[in-house]
Amino acid sequence: MKTTATPLRDCYLIEDTVFADERGYFFESFNQQTFLEQTGLDVCFVQDNQSASVKGVLRGLHFQKGGHAQAKLVRVLQGKVLDIAVDMRKDSPGFGQYFAVELTAENHLQLFVPRGFAHGFVVLSAQAVFFYKCDNYYQKAAEGGILFNDPTLHIDWQLPATELIISAKDKVLPGWEEAVADCGF
Repeated sequence: MKTTATPLRDCYLIEDTVFADERGYFFESFNQQTFLEQTGLDVCFVQDNQSASVKGVLRGLHFQKGGHAQAKLVRVLQGKVLDIAVDMRKDSPGFGQYFAVELTAENHLQLFVPRGFAHGFVVLSAQAVFFYKCDNYYQKAAEGGILFNDPTLHIDWQLPATELIISAKDKVLPGWEEAVADCGF
């Protein structure tokens, strides 16, 4: 397991060593001790989530507010997504910036998204299965989000708006300024 720092503090790409042969492949997708040694972050995951989506589905940008914030370790089991992490930590040098990476079943990359970030992804392949670990339990009352096309963030989702499939709930998320004022970070 190799971790590489992104331009945003505490946000890391994880590249696993994949052992492949005629039978298929094997890799260790996470090792807490190695992660701690390489990043200095002591994370204990308590919940796993998985979603399946078709091309154009955009999920996000979501976060859990205040004390219910979640760090996430995200990856793709099938297909390809553009994954986005937005730094909402007011004391961070990366405040208001985002990091984007293509996660695929073939590249086996993972992204560690720390607490204090909004997160979202859009499916670029015909279908995708997305999997993530969280270090805090989901609380409906603590749900927060940022409108995917907020002009402050200037996120390039790599698909035309006409091809995006967005839930009714995500279409009415607040903009950046309102989300930051209400996030508790």
